Amino acid sequence: MNTVVTEQLTQAGQQIEHESFAIVDREAGPHHYTAEQWPIVRRMIHATADFEFNGLTQFHPTAVRAGIDAMLAGRPIVADVDMICVGVSRPRLAHFGVEIHQFISDEDVIAQARAKNSTRAVQAMRKAHQLGLLDGGIVAIGNAPTALLEVIRLMHEEKVRPALIVGMPVGFVSAAESKAALAEIGDIPWIITSGRKGGSTLVVAALHALLALAEAQQKAIARA
Repeated sequence: MNTVVTEQLTQAGQQIEHESFAIVDREAGPHHYTAEQWPIVRRMIHATADFEFNGLTQFHPTAVRAGIDAMLAGRPIVADVDMICVGVSRPRLAHFGVEIHQFISDEDVIAQARAKNSTRAVQAMRKAHQLGLLDGGIVAIGNAPTALLEVIRLMHEEKVRPALIVGMPVGFVSAAESKAALAEIGDIPWIITSGRKGGSTLVVAALHALLALAEAQQKAIARA
């Protein structure tokens, strides 16, 4: 993969990252992932030093293709928490014209959550839907299971159609159940981590891997 924008900015940084990926490849052992899926799993392992994601990470059959296309088309990303927005490289997003949003700390979201005895995560996803950001966009959830459950409800009841859902909420209440519910959906692409494990770091790693894959395709098209 010959990339520039989605690589580390210095040669020393690139060398460390490449050596880390080589160690992950060497120590991960056998896996069932495709050539396009593995860079995403490898970067998630690299971000956490947790080899259990070789197996816990699951893909809808068209997830990687959908994610690359959404990046190349400059579709928006809606995150459940600001940690994801802070973690994703702004120059890499800007290269594709992708904007990333989160609404969980907005005053109107907090007021609605209090008024309806709901969660801020639920109201933040409803606000994203009202702003037209979910249809055709990438939904990136690394913290709140209630955010993922709300997106699933919006898909069932209001026919919302994201391009891709990266669903990796973490925790002990509804995290595993929300991801299992997403995995039952066949007509919207998704990437999940099975069980309780998840987190914003994993989502950021998955998004960076998709950006790298999009850049590799962009360069291949330019050379053709």
